[in-house]
Amino acid sequence: MQIAIVGGGASGFMAAISAAENYPDARVLIIEKNRTVLNKVRISGGGRCNVTHNPSDLRFFIKNYPRGEKLLRKLLGRFDAAATISWFEKRGVKLKTEPDGRMFPVSDSSQTIIDCFLKAARNANVEIRTSVSVKSFSKITNDTQQGFLLYTDQNETIYADRLLIATGGYPKPEGFGWLRSHDHEIVSPLPSLFTFNTPDNDLLPLAGVSVQDALVKISGTKHEWRGPLLITHWGFSGPAVLKLSAWGARDLAEKNYHFTCRINWLPDFNEQQVREILIQEKVKTPRQQITSHARFGIPLRLWKAFAEKAEINENLRWSEATNKSLNKLTELLTNSQFEVKGKTTFKEEFVTCGGISLADVKPETLESKSVPGLFFCGEVLDVDGITGGFNFQNAWTTGYIAGLHIGAENVIEPLHQNKL
Repeated sequence: MQIAIVGGGASGFMAAISAAENYPDARVLIIEKNRTVLNKVRISGGGRCNVTHNPSDLRFFIKNYPRGEKLLRKLLGRFDAAATISWFEKRGVKLKTEPDGRMFPVSDSSQTIIDCFLKAARNANVEIRTSVSVKSFSKITNDTQQGFLLYTDQNETIYADRLLIATGGYPKPEGFGWLRSHDHEIVSPLPSLFTFNTPDNDLLPLAGVSVQDALVKISGTKHEWRGPLLITHWGFSGPAVLKLSAWGARDLAEKNYHFTCRINWLPDFNEQQVREILIQEKVKTPRQQITSHARFGIPLRLWKAFAEKAEINENLRWSEATNKSLNKLTELLTNSQFEVKGKTTFKEEFVTCGGISLADVKPETLESKSVPGLFFCGEVLDVDGITGGFNFQNAWTTGYIAGLHIGAENVIEPLHQNKL
């Protein structure tokens, strides 16, 4: 049996190794259009590779997937984050957990993960071909052969008994054209992890300043997220914004990425509590200059920026502060508003929502419902997670399970079977 896997990324490699180890008599071939493989693994996590997220109860873990939760509920029950950790450890790679739950190789190098996959693939006799692009494929439906013909940019035809698509997401619908022609519904792809551009933001000069806990909301929607926030040269980033962008991906696209975001820089306090604490400072530290010491743990540069916007000059003492200026400062701390006019892809870690409709695949095996012998895994499916290792976990899980089933004898239905 010949198994062809189109795509030499995270899910493609996991699927290839899973297939080769479970079906040792099969010939497993990875076909990658780029000169090198596992390119997204190489750059992820700033070159450290955020392999997965610390295992937790399945009910909580799947809440980190804006799309695909129902499918992953079934699949993670068979290969979850704990299984991922064990898979790597058995192959000599130990992972460590950071305070926010993200897990990285102890080496802090993505090359460790790449080397692990290359070695495992080599040990399982997986063949790897690079710089070869599959432009299209056709299904063979005659009485003597059941399989696929793959047509490459090298004017070459490759035969496969089973075919797995692990090409990742495409930024535009046209990228899925070669799959749509095989009767698969494509959920329109859209960016899922991106930062907010706020060109009229008075805080842009503070690029690099961050807070560890802020609540970011998108006005006019129910979307909000609480977590670390980073001020950038173009607007806002950090986990709170990135995770919010994933949940709001489709709504924000409909708004053409023009909307108002509101930030509560002190999510543990409500507006009244903040106002009362500021007023108390007039009694507690009447002689102290307001801008000399930040309150609430706010970075001093950010505190000074808020004070300036509240018309509090740098020499003003607490005893001299007016209720009007303290009210304005309270509003800025608990309900700052910024006009977002566009987005920026988060570093090079491009993630999309959209892809092959999950209604078109068998949830137990990830085989196509309409084309027997054709499988899908990874981001080419309409599944995406928030930042923190969840997208890679989707790659490992779907890749492992697709590989587990792709060589099974009963995958292909008899050609002349009567369907009742």
